[in-house]
Amino acid sequence: MDEAGPAQDCGCAPSPHELRAFKNPVSRRMAIGFGGLGVIGLGAVALGLAPAAFAADYPSWDDVQNAKNNEALKASEISRIEGLISSLQADVAAKQAEAARLADEYVAAQEAYELAFDKANALQAQADAESARAAETARKLGRLAAQQYRNGGDDAALELFFSGSAATADDLLAKLGTMDRVVAANKGIYADAVGARDNAQSLSDQAQVARNERDRLQKEAQQKMEAAQQAALVAQAALEEQTKNLGTLQAQLAALKDETAKTVADYEAGVEAARQAEIARQAALEAERQRAAEEAAKNANNGGGGGGGSDSGGGGGGGGQTGTDGWVRPASGYISSWYGVRGSVCGANGCTSSGHRGIDFATSCWSPIYAAASGTVVLVAETSDWGNYVKVDHGGGIVTAYAHIVNGGFNVSYGQWVNAGDVIAYVGATGYATGCHLHFEVWEWGTRIDPAPVLYDHGINVY
Repeated sequence: MDEAGPAQDCGCAPSPHELRAFKNPVSRRMAIGFGGLGVIGLGAVALGLAPAAFAADYPSWDDVQNAKNNEALKASEISRIEGLISSLQADVAAKQAEAARLADEYVAAQEAYELAFDKANALQAQADAESARAAETARKLGRLAAQQYRNGGDDAALELFFSGSAATADDLLAKLGTMDRVVAANKGIYADAVGARDNAQSLSDQAQVARNERDRLQKEAQQKMEAAQQAALVAQAALEEQTKNLGTLQAQLAALKDETAKTVADYEAGVEAARQAEIARQAALEAERQRAAEEAAKNANNGGGGGGGSDSGGGGGGGGQTGTDGWVRPASGYISSWYGVRGSVCGANGCTSSGHRGIDFATSCWSPIYAAASGTVVLVAETSDWGNYVKVDHGGGIVTAYAHIVNGGFNVSYGQWVNAGDVIAYVGATGYATGCHLHFEVWEWGTRIDPAPVLYDHGINVY
């Protein structure tokens, strides 16, 4: 990458201050409970940094009791509660849909930026090649001109002039262009040198236009990432609001419609019993998931691994293995697909493009995913392509990302600091995936680069 560098040097990198730290991350139990949405971290909502979720004046059980004992109030209270239930459900659905839409917009914007990045680099490389050709051709013409003038008995000092005194091809061509005898005798070489010089200038101009478009698209991708995260937080808040109130509203509605001898107190007690049962169920589910994750990690470390792609690869090993400079291996298993061009991969949710800007660790579902280095979580979201997805910013322009996380498998929240080797999520097959694996990415100043040499340079064997 010939243009990597700090934002202040090239003016094209994401702002170093893109991070927004949010306090009070949710517990892992809550994260697993809401993992299907793919968003964690409601501290932003509590701090007033995200729009509020649906809010309403909910009826108390005393309100329900009074309405049940008063036929004039009952119909009104039933209508009110049915409206609240409908509004809660519609609010969650709308905000989840908006979060999904913005997440997919971010993915598309990022891919458009990376294509523009590649185009700008390719044009500049062509411009540099033409410039080098122009310079070499001009030097060749200069040598021929010096020889011609020497044979003609002119000042031998011309040889020194033509062989290297001009600083650039442009300088030399300008001097040679004034010498009719040289141009006439070497018309083809001179035309080739001038053509190469003009091509170089044209390509350089095109490269600058492409860089301007690249920079615009990069800013757009960054803005869309922030918008997607914001929408995800709002959707999460709406889901929590629904989870907190929906069961009670449904029980209150049933109590109002019940014509039997069952009392409002019976329904209220039922809501509490259901709440306690759900707490117990979540605890048991988390314990089972933890057991499955530990078993998957044990199997992977003993040489096992799950399918994440059809390609053969090396680098089998245990996730979390310590490298150098504070880096660790992000997952166990072998590399099933390398960085670069490959065939499109199709899963239940659709097909990928032919480009593959990461490497895949083939390992078992629910195997732990480790933070490859210490940093701040800057994105926790659900996308169509990458599935459940986490990005961690390590500073200095380096970001790592982890895709296809299992539903319910997030273990971090937005804005949270993580240490190298912390379990941040669990392997799954969400998004465009054919089997459980970790798609691991390394970003350098906003562009995804090949993670394999980065890991290898930090003492982690993947080859």
